[in-house]
Amino acid sequence: MGVELSRLTGLPLFHNHLAVDAALALFDFGSPGFVALRAAIWHAAFTEAAQAGRSLIFTFQPEASVAPNFVPDLVAQVEAVGGRVLFVKLTCPPAVQEERLVAASRAAFRKLRDVGILRQAVAAGGMAYPPPPDSGLTIDTTHMAPDAAAHRIVAHFGLRPAAMAG
Repeated sequence: MGVELSRLTGLPLFHNHLAVDAALALFDFGSPGFVALRAAIWHAAFTEAAQAGRSLIFTFQPEASVAPNFVPDLVAQVEAVGGRVLFVKLTCPPAVQEERLVAASRAAFRKLRDVGILRQAVAAGGMAYPPPPDSGLTIDTTHMAPDAAAHRIVAHFGLRPAAMAG
């Protein structure tokens, strides 16, 4: 969905796994060094983009190695330099999520593709995240194609499609 939203709006997609992959080059997943480096990359990227007036798309699924205060801290950092964060929560039943998990497109970004690991993370309570703020948007993507979800996001927030931007 992030790729479709990027295509539609012309905004860059700062993929979650850019930071994850950089941290994995030095540390094991979940180790203190990994957690600290990944968080530092995320925070630096968002702050620099906001200071430069540069909008971006970020896709993210919280899990146990992400600090509970990550999202509120990140929002505060962005807002401190004049930026704003728009929230979209994509939902679908666990069976649909598991079907999508094994898609070949996820391999390109070294995303989680092991259903067993997903089930362990969910059972441990590490994949839950709060609803978006009142100004946010929740979309059930069970029967919705990525381009339809992207169009719904553009309409909800009044974003300008790339063809109209400029």
